[in-house]
Amino acid sequence: MSHLSQYLTLMAVFALAAVAPGPDFAMVVRQSVVHGRRAGLFTSAGIGIALLFHASYTLAGVGVLVAHSLTAFTVLKWAGAAYLVYVGVKTLGAPAPVGLHCEGEDRAAPAISDRRSFALGFLTNILNPKAVLFFLSLFGSVVSADTPLAVQGGYALSMAVFAVCWFTVVTFFFTGRAVRDGLARFGRWFNRITGALLVGLGIRIALQRATMVP
Repeated sequence: MSHLSQYLTLMAVFALAAVAPGPDFAMVVRQSVVHGRRAGLFTSAGIGIALLFHASYTLAGVGVLVAHSLTAFTVLKWAGAAYLVYVGVKTLGAPAPVGLHCEGEDRAAPAISDRRSFALGFLTNILNPKAVLFFLSLFGSVVSADTPLAVQGGYALSMAVFAVCWFTVVTFFFTGRAVRDGLARFGRWFNRITGALLVGLGIRIALQRATMVP
């Protein structure tokens, strides 16, 4: 398989996985609606950097150790589950999101630092054990062992850029005036739904069984 064929196959599979709703999507939507566009963008950037981190240790061979270590996988699984449940519970009791008085501008969004928004995105992705197995299985089944590391690094960078671009689109959509004002009408119900979703995703991760990569 040529490098171009590898690249197109990787991006096609990754794109399908990236756009599918999951913890990353839920966190970006939550940040965008509750805290505004800037928070959503920094959360998206955190997810992108986390993906680069996953790809880096996968290419370095460290990911194989995690995938084949039941202890390491279990620790990562419970850490990720606890983090999502924690954020979900906090969301349940958070103030209702506000609307916009003009496109993309917050009227009275709760204050949150760029660093914290970035950290929320980074931790949501980095603590997801499914990401470890996904990168290992994807690179292991598609990328040839003869492919130079520099080329593989280019694949990983493209994935991270795609993810950031996708979640940027999600952020702009959910911070648009019509969507944001519509969701704000639900008041605390938005927080209850997103909080319950995050808790549910955390429980789902906690119940996940390790499927070791051969």
